[in-house]
Amino acid sequence: LHALPHNAHKILWDQLDVGYFMRHPADEIAWHTRQISKPLALRPEGSPVPTLVRARLSPEGEGLQVLVYANDQSDLFARICGYFDQAGFSILDAKIHTTLDGQALDTFQVVTHTLSEHYRELIAMVESGLTQTIMACGPLPNPAKPRLSRRSKSFPVIPRVDLQPDEKGQRWVLSVTASDRAGLLYCIARVLAKHQINLELAKVTTLGERVEDTFLISGVALQRTREQLAIETELVEALEGNV
Repeated sequence: LHALPHNAHKILWDQLDVGYFMRHPADEIAWHTRQISKPLALRPEGSPVPTLVRARLSPEGEGLQVLVYANDQSDLFARICGYFDQAGFSILDAKIHTTLDGQALDTFQVVTHTLSEHYRELIAMVESGLTQTIMACGPLPNPAKPRLSRRSKSFPVIPRVDLQPDEKGQRWVLSVTASDRAGLLYCIARVLAKHQINLELAKVTTLGERVEDTFLISGVALQRTREQLAIETELVEALEGNV
């Protein structure tokens, strides 16, 4: 932990449940701990938890791995996805987690065509730009114009949305399938943010030109049949590129 006290990691780890440790590999947990523990250990007692954005070359696969640690809010996921959409990044993977004390601890794998040439500049840009985006208030930006690949145009995937309650009916599992395109995850996130849906977990899977994403969500709107139907309809429109 780079000269921090022996138990410095406990500040963070005491706020993490078993699910976090099951979903992240050991090297990723170590990276999170190094990046977050030091600012938490050094902050004055009683001061707010700092917003942290850290990026590195992805240890597996291509692109950058981006860590976000910030106060959780209903539109946080949408703001993050909106930044990547506007900056020209494609999101290959997203792991969403909320700590026991209400902090969002999210990890994204993103790619862009300029990565190999200017990765140091890109890392600095993401860390600075995404931090400013998270801390800024105001409406979410409009999504960029949908950009389907040539293969997706030739072999389109029929958009599907499935929303099912869990055993207790308090949280819902949202599954979406569609053709992959830049900005798709942001379009989904905007719909959820519009209806003040809380995102608790996300599994983003890209299989060639096909996207299969699963979200664990909650919110008052999901308890109302009319709003639930509106959410499903808006999600289908988003997957079709109509919003």
